[in-house]
Amino acid sequence: MEHTRNLTRGSIPRELTELMLPLLLGNILQQTYNAADAWIIGRWVGREAFAAIGVAGTVMNLLIFVLSGACTGVSVLFSQFYGAEDLPAFRREGHLALRWGTAASAALGLAVLPLLSPLLAAIRTPAEVAPYCRAYLVIVACGLPATYLYNLFAAMLRSVGNTAAALGSLLAAMAANVALDLLLTARLGWGVRGAAAATVLSQAMAAGLCWAYFRRALPELLPGREDRQADRDLVGRTVAYGLSAAFHQSSLYIGKLLVQGAVNGMGTELTAAYTAASRIEGFANSFGDSGAAAVSVFIGQNTGVGDGGRARRGLWTAFALMVPLSLALAAALYVPALPAVAWLSGEGGTVASEGAAYLRTIAAFYVLNYIGSVFVGWFRGRGQVNVPAAGTALHITLRVVLSYLLIRTMGLRAVALATGLGWALVVSFQIVVFRVTEKREGA
Repeated sequence: MEHTRNLTRGSIPRELTELMLPLLLGNILQQTYNAADAWIIGRWVGREAFAAIGVAGTVMNLLIFVLSGACTGVSVLFSQFYGAEDLPAFRREGHLALRWGTAASAALGLAVLPLLSPLLAAIRTPAEVAPYCRAYLVIVACGLPATYLYNLFAAMLRSVGNTAAALGSLLAAMAANVALDLLLTARLGWGVRGAAAATVLSQAMAAGLCWAYFRRALPELLPGREDRQADRDLVGRTVAYGLSAAFHQSSLYIGKLLVQGAVNGMGTELTAAYTAASRIEGFANSFGDSGAAAVSVFIGQNTGVGDGGRARRGLWTAFALMVPLSLALAAALYVPALPAVAWLSGEGGTVASEGAAYLRTIAAFYVLNYIGSVFVGWFRGRGQVNVPAAGTALHITLRVVLSYLLIRTMGLRAVALATGLGWALVVSFQIVVFRVTEKREGA
């Protein structure tokens, strides 16, 4: 097909690089918007609202990653069906994901509304920050179906090797997002509500653009009336893959939410510092996330066609690409940490110094982060979606416990150290599982 990419043949480094670049650009765009969002709020609304964007962003990401995680899980099935050239199964999977996923995302949004105040209290949100958080999150929760649909369409496009189309829709949506942010927040004075509304509207726009692209360029992949029947095995695999990947993604943010509680308990200054540092760190994380997504699609297609040797060669190629990149990005986090935090937060003093300490400490562990991301792509693409979920559970347990134990004596350095040691634990676990699996399959 003209608008898809078959990853079961051709140069592995070229295929991985060309698949990864649009994903990376998309993630950088998203992080750029997150930083711009925080910058606009900090300049036009104030410190409390700026801190609230960090707290609310953690809760929002928990909700979003439940949905995007489920989409990531079913995208493994999409990749495997496409690699095996089984388009009828691809379309049946699309019908399941569209129908039931949209309904589930709407139900999640409604269910979370009465829980917002207790949740914010549970993570010790400062009293002056909590009203801004609630106002932001109510709008985000109501817009979850739009978020789900965009993530599903983007996952479908990635599964067939077309990462450029999803990037194009995201480009348009991000431009609209920033424009709406400036209009609603800075000009009309809607405050954090304006930022939340801009986010939801841009997600809806991205979903609409992806749907229009499918209708025009890839109609053969869209489910029709004849694809509305699904066998029990497909339903079971969809639920298992979707829930496992959703748990993996969301548990990562449950950990962040719990860590946010430790930070919030230290006051508004540390909350603002963590907000700024997290936004900056998001740029470096986007490279690892893009690598994991690209590896997952590559491994998924080659697993679907039964070429285990090419899948393994893809894994080693991904390590060769990602490890040097992680070292370069660690340096990029470390060197400009202090001025970067000061610029984004608009403040010096404790906010800038604590944020910089976080970034410089976590930079030392970034190679482990990227190694872990490659392994996530490997296990996910092979359908072993329970392995990343188990690894994340180990990570967040260590990260949360150490953060609460050490933050009062070490400040934000404690959170960074806990995160890095968590990555070390996860990579050790992944290596053990990989070696055991390879030995079993070799036998």
